[in-house]
Amino acid sequence: MKLFLLTLSVALALVAGSPAHLNRTETPESRIVNGYPAYEGKAPYIVGLYLGSDGGGDAFGAGSIIANDWILTAAHCLTTDYVEIHYGSNWSWNGAYRQHVRSDNFIRHPDWPNRGGADIGLIRTPHVDFSSLINKVALPSMNEQNDRFQNTWVVACGWGGMDNGNFAEWLQCADVQVISNSECEQYFGSVASNDMCVRNTDGKSSCGGDSGGPMVTHDNPRLVGVITFGSADCHSGPSGGTRVSDYLGWIRDNTGISY
Repeated sequence: MKLFLLTLSVALALVAGSPAHLNRTETPESRIVNGYPAYEGKAPYIVGLYLGSDGGGDAFGAGSIIANDWILTAAHCLTTDYVEIHYGSNWSWNGAYRQHVRSDNFIRHPDWPNRGGADIGLIRTPHVDFSSLINKVALPSMNEQNDRFQNTWVVACGWGGMDNGNFAEWLQCADVQVISNSECEQYFGSVASNDMCVRNTDGKSSCGGDSGGPMVTHDNPRLVGVITFGSADCHSGPSGGTRVSDYLGWIRDNTGISY
């Protein structure tokens, strides 16, 4: 069973108004489903997203910087009235810099949610200067549009649920391997061609709160996946997201970014 990885404060009763009220831990034994704490600057492209609605009902997820004024994330993260973007620190919700962006700057893929594998979205932001702690990640090149990246090792990062049931105070990452969609279907029954799955090895997996976050190749780092789903218990099956290489034309048409 697929589970979307956006953490909703109302649906899951985990938040009392803002992420500052989450039940968290700082013990070194805690890991994002057997991931590891990221060193400062390991993933300067990741941002924390605090998603708010004017009438209440907040949520949180993540995104990736792809230009000085663009964030790539999951479409299902962009259904609220505004987002507070936290840049440049591994401490969750304590970014070195933050922006408040309204929903008229959200672009969800037009096929979402009516077609599987289209869970991808963009946030247009004010200009952000880059530094050692805030920087973009490259997209795949246009000649990699048909690349499935099968067997490629990627790093997935986020502030979502850990193996002790709490949420990460410090950014957690896991090194995971991309698998074929046919292998993924052995667990989920069916996946869309635009989905990209990674194998759950040694219990490593994305979990609630990781939605919209990056899956970046180890070699020649490129953002090849946007985290969107996992197994219901975050332990027993593959996790995955939207395959970025399938949406390079859409990203280019909306942002002008192309490699």
